[in-house]
Amino acid sequence: MTVKIDRTKPEFDLETAVIVVGAGAAGLTAALAARDAGAEVLLLERDPVARGSTCMSQGFVCAAGTSLQAERDIEDDADRFYEDIMARTRGQADPVLARAVAENSGRAIDWLKDRHGIPFVMNISWAGFFGHSVNRMHGVPSKRGEELHGALMRAAEEAGVDVITGAHVDLLYADADDRVTGVRVQRTDGSVEKVGCDALVLATCGFGANEEMVKEFIPSFGTASYYKYFGHEGNEGEGIQWGRELGGALGSMDAFQGYGALAGAYGIIVNYDILMRGGITVNTEGKRFSNENLDISAQSLNVLRQPDGIAWIIFDDARRELVQDLPEFQDLTKLGAFKTAATVEELAEVIKVPAGALRETLDESRRLAAGEGSCPFGRDFTLNPPLSEGPFHAIQTTGALFHTQGGLKVDGRAQVLREDGTVLPNLFASGGTAESISGNHCDGYLPAAGLCMAVTLGMLAGDAAAKLNED
Repeated sequence: MTVKIDRTKPEFDLETAVIVVGAGAAGLTAALAARDAGAEVLLLERDPVARGSTCMSQGFVCAAGTSLQAERDIEDDADRFYEDIMARTRGQADPVLARAVAENSGRAIDWLKDRHGIPFVMNISWAGFFGHSVNRMHGVPSKRGEELHGALMRAAEEAGVDVITGAHVDLLYADADDRVTGVRVQRTDGSVEKVGCDALVLATCGFGANEEMVKEFIPSFGTASYYKYFGHEGNEGEGIQWGRELGGALGSMDAFQGYGALAGAYGIIVNYDILMRGGITVNTEGKRFSNENLDISAQSLNVLRQPDGIAWIIFDDARRELVQDLPEFQDLTKLGAFKTAATVEELAEVIKVPAGALRETLDESRRLAAGEGSCPFGRDFTLNPPLSEGPFHAIQTTGALFHTQGGLKVDGRAQVLREDGTVLPNLFASGGTAESISGNHCDGYLPAAGLCMAVTLGMLAGDAAAKLNED
């Protein structure tokens, strides 16, 4: 992929105060913030219909100190969130960025809910914190990213944001001081437009769909035998490369969010609540191979290291009842993705694993749930009732790359930084285009941090871009 920067200044067909590239959660939030600050905003989206990574998610956003938490008597604040970020990443997260996210995430949720009508609610049923010391999981009622994206899109249109789809930005114009002067836009009808701007916000997400970049920056995943990317095909890293060519520094490029429970044949996630509430994961030999509940993201690599890069999640009727109302579970049920058997031996035959090994694995899980012995992988089975003697349900899964977490380094207001720590004159980054708060590799990812970065940095970037000339 060739990323272009043109250092000449053309005759622009039109000019605006702020251009935002990318109409996912990050771009839409940035556009809303810029409009709220009084700026004229043009939001450009490459796809004919804006969807992106947000629509492929569950729509959850982690945030601290929100009014919704207060209503539920959940005690949380910026300091606690910051401490969780630094603890989860073992001090690897950029402290300035971590502090900015911790201090502004709650404000972003309250602002979007109260001013723009985004229907956020607390996900009280969420079973696993995975690094969050309290429940700070905010989502929309359907628990689907499509609902969140649709609400943001409607809010942008109502706020007067000019949203143009089918508009592929393929070139940036910049002067000798690395100030962006505008963009070139290729429309689906073949026409080309040159649009000038005072400030540019890059919200083009990460680089998970760019195999060359994944192999370069995340070799632990990009070179895996059964590597699978589960994200939007448009996440090719254009925004990151533009910023880099303009002199922007990169950060945490080896960080990523994986997922160790993707129903690969269907392209749908298996709800992790099944495992958090007592289910287990076995390989094709019928054996457990990890602490399934230690880390959702790192579990992706654990699964990929197994024979054929696959595993089976096994659970019983009691676990099924706990998750049967979740949308992904319902989708997989309708597709006939779950295998069911009355006994261990019948299940082993259905999923083609050794019956003796599977029997011993299930028996061991029950002993551990009763407090007899200790799990060799460190899992505490006493937190849930033991699995029954049947019937059993199983689904084949694999590990997948969901989102890259590295990107352009930004300051506390989402302005892109050079290697020497100075800012690029008028370039901002949000969401997956910016460095995240996940530290290095995959085990620093906090659940829902992706959309947290999108809405928090989006708010900061849009506001700062609109007020750039006031400074």
